[in-house]
This record gives sequence, C-alpha cells and structure tokens, in this order.
Amino acid sequence: MQKHLTVAIIQTHLIWENPIQNRLNFSKKIREIRDDVDLIILPEMFTTGFTMTPHNIAETMKGNTVEWMKQMAKETNAAITGSIVLSEGNDYYNRLLFVEPSGVIHSYDKRHTFTLAGEHLVYSAGSKHSIINYKGWKINPQICYDLRFPVWARNTEDYDLLFYVANWPKPRIAAWDALLKARAIENMCYCIGVNRVGLDANNLEYPGHSAVYDLFGNVVEACENFKEDMVIATLDKDHLKNYRQKLQFLNDRDSFILK
Repeated sequence: MQKHLTVAIIQTHLIWENPIQNRLNFSKKIREIRDDVDLIILPEMFTTGFTMTPHNIAETMKGNTVEWMKQMAKETNAAITGSIVLSEGNDYYNRLLFVEPSGVIHSYDKRHTFTLAGEHLVYSAGSKHSIINYKGWKINPQICYDLRFPVWARNTEDYDLLFYVANWPKPRIAAWDALLKARAIENMCYCIGVNRVGLDANNLEYPGHSAVYDLFGNVVEACENFKEDMVIATLDKDHLKNYRQKLQFLNDRDSFILK
C-alpha cells in the first residue's frame, strides 16, 4: 500500500467531436509531465466535448481511445482516467474509464444524466458505483452532474479519494466550487474536480476551476482559471487516517437505502 498518491490533473480546451486531434493534444500534454505520477485525470468526454450526437463519434471498448489509454498508461507507468462516448449494443453511455499501467480497465457509467441538456434522451444512465482499489487507495470516480447528488457520493465504502470529471459551464461555476468542497468535507476524503476550458460548438464557455481539496475542504492545488493548465498534487493517506481517527465524523453518518 502506498502512503502517498501523486495525481496530475489536466485542464484543457477540447476540439469538438474530433477524437484524433484530442488524443494527439493529450498525448503531448501527458508526455510533458516530468514528475513521477500515479494517476492522470482528464475531463469528461475528453475526446469530443459534451456532445448529444453520439452516433457521430461513439467508440467501443475495443476502439482507438481505449487502446490509446492503455498505451499512455503503460508509457507513463500511471493510471489514466476520463470519460468518453461509448456504444454498447443499442445503447450509448457517458463512460468513465480508469486504465492501469498493467492494462486493467475499470469503468463507471454516469448515473445522473444531465436532463437540462437532454442527455437522458440520448445516453443510458448507469446504476452502480465503481470503487477502484489502486495502489492501496480506494477511489470513487464520478462524472459532472453527479456532483449535485450527495447521497450518490456518500462515503459508505470508506474510500479515500472522490473525483469528478466534467464539462461544467461558466454560469454555474460557483456551484461547482462549493459542491466540490462540500463533498470533500462531508465524506472526509480528498476530492478532485477536473473541468475543461474554452468554448464548445454550442457556444458554451467553460472556465476550468479544476482543483484538489483535502478532507477539510482546503485547496491543495488548483489550475489557473480560464486557461489550459496542469497541476500535480500528492495526496497523503496518513493525513486522512489521522483525522478520521481523531474526529470520527463518518461514524455518525446516517444509514440509508439507495434505490
């Protein structure tokens, strides 16, 4: 078990519905990382932007992006994660993939599809958490709109890290900042949010505000707003363990059944 987990978060512009160019752009950024990192986190739908026309660009689990993620994870000796548009049978999913250097793949399908944009009409919703055990860290990956639903993130599995990948627009960015901090505090965990920047094809602007929070809601590292940026944060398992033992707030959490 590693006491420390070093995480790189990449905040960048996305080329609309252009997986080839987005993969090339991310390859360059990932290869510029000079530190030894354990995990690299990319935004939601990092090969396309937040598109509601998946039939144009959907891939499969044997597609080019999955192979690219496996290649980059092996090359960097770090896990790579982010969500892409996946086709499976007759359904489309906003699916987060977490690819380890060994080639092992974990996945999570976005549970809360964004009804305001009609995502629920196009993509099938997931129904299960995916708690990933990686280098002795328990990690809970979630996607964008999931952030607004605290019950779905409630720390009943004693996970260490909760992260969100997103395309979260400028008009509601104050909510993004507040909810990331709240999820860290209420779940006594590290919480990371990775958002994109720039304009998409719908003329929506994304301001970034990607950041890493500790269990008190303090900012550990943060990207520069409105700009392409990358930051690296080292998470400390003993920091979590010591304060969880000292404060024991999670022992007083309410029990519930999620339907």
